Amino acid sequence: MDSKDLEAEIHPLKNEDGKLQESLGNQLKKEDNVKSTPLQSRLSRCRTVAFFLSLFICLLVVFVISFIIPCPDRLALQGMWRINYNMAVTYDFLATKDINKDKVQDVLFLYKNTNSSNDFNESCTLEGFSSPCSFVAAVSGANGSTLWERPAAQDGGLVLCDVAQPRDSGESSACILMDRAGSLIAVNVFTGETLWSQPSSFRRNSSILSPLLQVPDLDADGAPDLLVLTQEEEEVSSYLYSGSTGHQIGHQGSLSVGKTSDFLLYVTRAGAHYILLPCASSICGHSVKDIYEKVTGRDSSLRRDPSWENMLNATNPRLLLHSSGAINHLMNVPGKGGEDLLVVGSEACVLLDGQELAPRWTFSVAQVFRKPILGRYKPDTMAVVIENGTGIDRQILLLDLSTGALLWSQALPGLPGDPQSASLPTADHRSAFFFWGLHELVGANQTEPGDSQRSLYMFHPTQPSVLLELANVSANVVAFQVALFEPGRHAACILLTGPANPDAPGLVSVAKHKVQDLILSSRVVRLTEGGPDSDQATRDRLSRLRYQSET
Repeated sequence: MDSKDLEAEIHPLKNEDGKLQESLGNQLKKEDNVKSTPLQSRLSRCRTVAFFLSLFICLLVVFVISFIIPCPDRLALQGMWRINYNMAVTYDFLATKDINKDKVQDVLFLYKNTNSSNDFNESCTLEGFSSPCSFVAAVSGANGSTLWERPAAQDGGLVLCDVAQPRDSGESSACILMDRAGSLIAVNVFTGETLWSQPSSFRRNSSILSPLLQVPDLDADGAPDLLVLTQEEEEVSSYLYSGSTGHQIGHQGSLSVGKTSDFLLYVTRAGAHYILLPCASSICGHSVKDIYEKVTGRDSSLRRDPSWENMLNATNPRLLLHSSGAINHLMNVPGKGGEDLLVVGSEACVLLDGQELAPRWTFSVAQVFRKPILGRYKPDTMAVVIENGTGIDRQILLLDLSTGALLWSQALPGLPGDPQSASLPTADHRSAFFFWGLHELVGANQTEPGDSQRSLYMFHPTQPSVLLELANVSANVVAFQVALFEPGRHAACILLTGPANPDAPGLVSVAKHKVQDLILSSRVVRLTEGGPDSDQATRDRLSRLRYQSET
């Protein structure tokens, strides 16, 4: 017999008890299930209600955001815009700053409208000027719309922007304008409102030298101050002004220098500020500390540099530097331990060590009439652009700033009145360079601005055998600038054109052109025969360049 059957036969009661217990257990489980079913049902209904309620809230939020709350308008960014003023004149000033906080750089410029409109006449009169007067205007870099404009001077002058104001004034920075007569006015760069104004304190027959210089806070009012140099007959004079009020600091001072063509504010590696001026074949130098103490009779917390003081002649403030020709320009340039000094003479360019003023290198040139610009030819390696000669004989030279070695050169005929060259850093740690020259090679006798069209050319070191002719301009270019309007994306050229003679009003125009658009429609000028890329491939490659800010 099977073991189970045998066990059941021997113990019948035990088997019955087991079945009874098993039946009883199943019955109890069924009862527990029946009791728990209502609770589970209620929990299930609660979870369903919570799910649909959450879904409804999400849909409601999406509906409100999509249809009820208006989305901010997307910025209408135009690649090209132009503003025209009839019967007007303009001045050599352009600046960019994000004025309306839309993350796109805006444009500041000066113009004088000789139109007899009552609006212009009344605006000039309200600000204490006779009509016509000069206006400073701010226009949107996105579409060229006017943000603000206001009378700021009787007749043009010099402008210095981003001058910090004292913290307790409630203003972050200002643009300070000095007109040709010497009156000073400061305006809020964001609103155009006048912060302060001061009348001229110059002598008669004084001519103001460019530019205005921003020096450290001399009067301890929490804002940097201004240094203005003037040419008075055969003497260069200095004037100090408060950057927060425009009041003159001390009296007029003399720099014991005759006529000068250029000057520079230089900071030595010891932190001392000096004004450097070309003096024939030498450089004259004055510490800002000495200038302040002489015109005020008070001590200053500014520094002198002992090594520079030893190089200065005690009786005649000339640095111990002698050039084989006249010195035309002085430039601050980055060096290994600080800033170095680039001296551009009539016969050579010399890079001087910023502390000892010992020559680092010398490069012979024929004629350099224009101040050089800086850029990068090799990745992260500074280069200096020199325009050697003028007219048909002009050459563009790119020199390695650290060694003076010639990196690239190209003959590019130009005109004496051509605008300044420019450069803009690219994302590959080089620079795009922009040069002005003649549209076509012309005869040697065509050297007047009206005889030929100017052309704007672009060069990038990755294409050393190619120039792009971006635009042809027949109008007189008063000021030119290349700027990064949007970080990494939108680089643009700004052209300010107007009458060459300020006494003959005409059409004044301010125009912005997106660099990428100019490249796509440009003419490819090949500097050598052949090349692996077609013209269109070259345009496409350079149009994909990305730009970055100077810092």
